[in-house]
Amino acid sequence: MTEIDKILVSVLQRRFKSITEEMSIALARTTRSPILCEAKDFVTGLYDARGKMLEQTENLPILSFSLGPVCEYILKYYGDEIYPGDVIFHNDVFSMGNQNNDVAVYKPIFYRDKLVAWAACKGHQADIGGNVAGGYNPNATEVWQEALRIPPVKVYEKGKLRKDVWDLIFANIRYDIVAEDMRAEIGSCVVGERGLLAIVEKYGIDVFESHKDYLFQATEKMMKAEIRTIPNGTYHGEANVYYDGRHPGSRFKIRVDITVRDEEIIFDYSETDPQTNGFVNGTFTSSASATVLTFLQMVNPDMPHNDGMIRPIKIIIPEGTILNASYPKATTFGNHLCPPNADSIIRALASAIPERITAGWNQLLCGLTTGTDQRKNAKFVDIVFLGLKGGSGATKGVDGYDHIGMIDASGGVLDQDYEMFEQQTPHLLLEHEYWRDSAGAGQYRGGLGIITKFMIGSDDTTVVTFGDGDVEPAFGLFGGKDSTLNKINLIYPDDRVYKTTSKDLVENVPAGTVWSQRAGGGGGYGDPLKRSAAVVAEEVRNGIISFESAKNDYGVIVDPDTYEVDEEATGRARRE
Repeated sequence: MTEIDKILVSVLQRRFKSITEEMSIALARTTRSPILCEAKDFVTGLYDARGKMLEQTENLPILSFSLGPVCEYILKYYGDEIYPGDVIFHNDVFSMGNQNNDVAVYKPIFYRDKLVAWAACKGHQADIGGNVAGGYNPNATEVWQEALRIPPVKVYEKGKLRKDVWDLIFANIRYDIVAEDMRAEIGSCVVGERGLLAIVEKYGIDVFESHKDYLFQATEKMMKAEIRTIPNGTYHGEANVYYDGRHPGSRFKIRVDITVRDEEIIFDYSETDPQTNGFVNGTFTSSASATVLTFLQMVNPDMPHNDGMIRPIKIIIPEGTILNASYPKATTFGNHLCPPNADSIIRALASAIPERITAGWNQLLCGLTTGTDQRKNAKFVDIVFLGLKGGSGATKGVDGYDHIGMIDASGGVLDQDYEMFEQQTPHLLLEHEYWRDSAGAGQYRGGLGIITKFMIGSDDTTVVTFGDGDVEPAFGLFGGKDSTLNKINLIYPDDRVYKTTSKDLVENVPAGTVWSQRAGGGGGYGDPLKRSAAVVAEEVRNGIISFESAKNDYGVIVDPDTYEVDEEATGRARRE
């Protein structure tokens, strides 16, 4: 039996993390789509021979649980027919995939003809076939209207490109950039393979296996210790999902019962509403990822991300619910059910661990534009990352983050560079700034949302909107106030205003139309009257809140000339 060197365990854990970060850098530097090279909507990871997570770099937290389950599925799918030099593609949501557009690459890692690990990455592709360019079809009712399904398929076998398979896949995808970005994903996995093999060659396979297993056990103990700090009991939380894209006024409930038993935590969604007849459904993997990422925000942030981390967590999501739709339902919206899922978890645990939860985060309301850039006579696709990022919820002792994005991104989705936005699309950015008074008031206020406006520059532009937060704002907690609603309007050249729904498809939008978007702020935490009057006055000076909000929400009277607190009037207002 190999003796365990605890210092080496720590070294290996950090090396695993470093390798996944190297994979991430390689992918960001070699992809071309702004969804990947700028927004970094991808995840990179290493997995052991059984498909168990060694480490991940989740640039987008919603992908935190998305690679491991598929790796285990691939092992069962191919059995003994996995060889050195294989490269496997996968996106199929009905074989543990999370979203059609999130296409993964898996590369088995062999040492002396023995499978020892896997390198994998997954990124959101600019197109994946289906009825609508860009991959989001609010009118879809079944998977074939959304995307090309890619169950596990070898594009390289024993190091040789399977040209027929490659051509079959990319003949069904609109944009050449997708094939180029998938080559970049393959390259990222090669980086991971090299790094992992260097470890095995340096320390030997026995040391690698024994220390890996010890690392899993140590991480499991860390997670169990975190769970022990939550009082035993069962906690119930609910949240709403509005409009399935087909039935105006429709509403669906996510319900979770969270049971804490000493060192185990169970998330049970059995009472969640049934799946919809539209595309507003999730998959087990996307929903489980949402659960994991939300809970990780409530525990030690320095915990390694490996299989041991998730062993004490049990997730029950019955098939046929809105969070785990059955075949062949449409599910592209599934990743975006993370915010209401997170809301239900936060509400459930608010009474148990009030100091570790946040108020509500701004719900995602996203937009996608596709068309032809006449300047280049080239197709374009763009997810408006500039506009979708509202504020996060406040927590005890800390204001929410301004313009960090929805909870499923948790700051991971980066903003587009303004000049690159105008280079990669025919659009002209007009306005992008914080939205004053958009945050929920509180002793600790929510994060600010933003206002974004740009002029559409192509006559054949198709606009797709998808999200939520236009009916119910981010919620406040413990006396904190709710924030503001999301909205996207299209202002046509003739001044006609089209108010988009939260799941909309608008074709042939003419050049000169102005996209006008407001992304709401986060919810406030605690009684606003307990917030420092001096801080309120400073935020009025900085344009974060208005004089009216200072008075009405915080009971603080600010002199309009000096921006100083009127102490006497403020004392009177707060008493009243």
